[in-house]
Amino acid sequence: MNKVGDVSANILVTLPQLVASVGDSWASQSLEPAKRATVLVIDDLDADREALRRVLEEDGYCVLCASRASEAMEILDQAPIDLVILEMLLPDGDGMEFCRRFRANRRTELIPVLMLSRAATVEYELAGIGSGADGFLGWPFHPEVFRAWVRSKLLHKAIVDRLEESETILLALAQTVEQRDHNTAGHCDRLAALGVAMGMAMQLPSQHLAALHRGGYLHDMGKIAIPDSILLKKGPLTEAEWVVMRTHTLKGEDICRSIKCLSLVLPIIRSHHERWDGSGYPDGLAGDKIPLLARVLQCADVYDALISLRPYKPAMTSAEALRVMQEETDRGWYEPELMRLFLTLRHDAVREASECNAASWQDVQVMRDSLANLRSSLLLY
Repeated sequence: MNKVGDVSANILVTLPQLVASVGDSWASQSLEPAKRATVLVIDDLDADREALRRVLEEDGYCVLCASRASEAMEILDQAPIDLVILEMLLPDGDGMEFCRRFRANRRTELIPVLMLSRAATVEYELAGIGSGADGFLGWPFHPEVFRAWVRSKLLHKAIVDRLEESETILLALAQTVEQRDHNTAGHCDRLAALGVAMGMAMQLPSQHLAALHRGGYLHDMGKIAIPDSILLKKGPLTEAEWVVMRTHTLKGEDICRSIKCLSLVLPIIRSHHERWDGSGYPDGLAGDKIPLLARVLQCADVYDALISLRPYKPAMTSAEALRVMQEETDRGWYEPELMRLFLTLRHDAVREASECNAASWQDVQVMRDSLANLRSSLLLY
């Protein structure tokens, strides 16, 4: 891992020198953006709409236009949009109400919105910002102020997109780690389902459900750095091999640390092998000092490991796994209250839900809807 990082760093250092030496050849052209930003302009007046289009197209943006809110919604359903420029008063509805609905939609909530108004008063500006707009300009405005605002918000949108792409890449890497061992196929999907089911039973907030879902995939990310001779070994590990294996929690945390949206997932990655009595790793935390979400996902992780075939052991039945987990809880390894809750889950129903729905769980709301439909079968009480 260090060698790869060193090589990447060297490439980044020498790349500007390479481009400078090549001049305007293909190398410098390859540094151009992969796509132009797409701006959606929503304005009912043809003259104003066309004026905005000209300014934006002069600056190299791809521009789509709509004269009313309903038309804009159709465009948003069909095309990826990077910025919305919205007139406050529209013929088929209030621009502020459109903005509120726009912000309430998880698919569009991160797209920046600039609201325009022909009545440039403080009251209108406060109302526009209060409806969810990122900025407000009153007609007439200086073109350079408009251009600066557009550049600023598109830059921010590009940063958000890169963070989302980074998370997607990490999730793909996590599944690659899982696929190194055919015995662990589906492990991440099942953990995501069990973790969210537990979180829903505990009535945890949406951001914690999202962290549990992501944690189901990323908790063992650090195993990408564990040699196959240890990870896939048939039989018990030596003490020296266990020292290496235990580093996967810290390595996984390091890999994911730079992704800001994974801040709630990091404690899961680092601490899902801690034990209630303090005998776990890597920090020897005990009791409530172990992060709650790590304790929740640990229940799912232990259960799935017990019922799955591994190179070093046969698969247990669900009843056998739950009995072993209760014995280990009595031994002080897991939080008793959480284990009591875990024992009430219909684990077969959750497993079926994970196999049917994991591929379509793109966000928290979809997860909540999917599991809410199964709630009566997930819990025995």
